[in-house]
Amino acid sequence: MAKVQIARTNAALIADVDGTSSRAGGGCFWWLGQHSFIVKVGGRVVYIDPFLSPLPARQTPPLLLPSDVTNADLVLVSHGHLDHLDPFALRGIGSASPDAVFVCPKTEAHRLVEEAGIAESRIRAASADEHLHEAGFAVTTIKAKHEFFHEDPELGFPFLGFVLERDGARLYHAGDTIPWDGLEALLRTWPRLDAALVPINGRDAERLKNNIMGNLTFQEAAELAGELNVGLAVPAHYDMFIGNQEDPARFVDFLEAKYPHVPHWVGSAGECVPFGAR
Repeated sequence: MAKVQIARTNAALIADVDGTSSRAGGGCFWWLGQHSFIVKVGGRVVYIDPFLSPLPARQTPPLLLPSDVTNADLVLVSHGHLDHLDPFALRGIGSASPDAVFVCPKTEAHRLVEEAGIAESRIRAASADEHLHEAGFAVTTIKAKHEFFHEDPELGFPFLGFVLERDGARLYHAGDTIPWDGLEALLRTWPRLDAALVPINGRDAERLKNNIMGNLTFQEAAELAGELNVGLAVPAHYDMFIGNQEDPARFVDFLEAKYPHVPHWVGSAGECVPFGAR
């Protein structure tokens, strides 16, 4: 697979986020590699699964230092794996953006306190099917099946996706998930999803035996986005670690063959991508 191109990093990336505005009903996102995104709608900025640790195995380097992130209003953490819950990133973001609020699964809230040093007063711990209103956004938590649901009888679902809404714009970040009965029907309760950020790295027995939990295949991700007729289909979680990658061109080819009316985006990390307001 070709190496991911990088448009902007560090101060230039933060300046681009800060200087970007969107029309009512729309927003912009910046992909940071893996399943990490910055989303901006109506002047408010969300970081989703910020993964900034400089691990040697990374194939897409960190675009930001945690200390660069001075503009976060809201941080969403989908589950507890390091490439989604990165204590190094969360600790630095918590310091650089002292007013940011953090949303995470109830199963992981203690880790944000103990490993990332986030004050409990800044954490909103949730399970599935919860409706939160934070930093000017409506956030609905969606259960995810990362090979399994692994629902805790007291704390609920440890793997989450999110529907994020503000000023008429609506974006779905799937978290890490495989298909499950009712997911498409649940997402259809929103009349329109302006963008869907979906993992495409797939799954197989070899990875599962090595404790690498699986995700949607590129076909499954394209079918979910296509059946929902999303405003923009965005593949993710395909670039970072050798042995757990996928070629996004396969997602694009399948989507164009089966759902040619559904727009898609594949591009450079750190590139500003508008969505919604169509």
